[in-house]
Amino acid sequence: MELTFSGELWFWRGPAPWHFVTVPEDECRALAATAPSVTYGWGMIPVSARIGAAEWTTSLWPKDGRYLVPVKAWVRKAEGLDVGDLVAVRLTVGA
Repeated sequence: MELTFSGELWFWRGPAPWHFVTVPEDECRALAATAPSVTYGWGMIPVSARIGAAEWTTSLWPKDGRYLVPVKAWVRKAEGLDVGDLVAVRLTVGA
């Protein structure tokens, strides 16, 4: 399964801070239907993610009925991204 969408980059200041893009609701419904066959536990879904020319392997984090794409520091630096930027994301599920 491949998904393409745009979302705002945001920062979570928790005990282990991360930057994320929230997957839109329609795409979350499709992911929830696929999740049982690809999750490795805790609802985490393995994906290959791409923003611009940067591609990496990660897992989507389930949160409040949605999924979050964690965006690594090297990706933000390579693509010149800051909090609040609208970014185009491509996900390949089960990577």
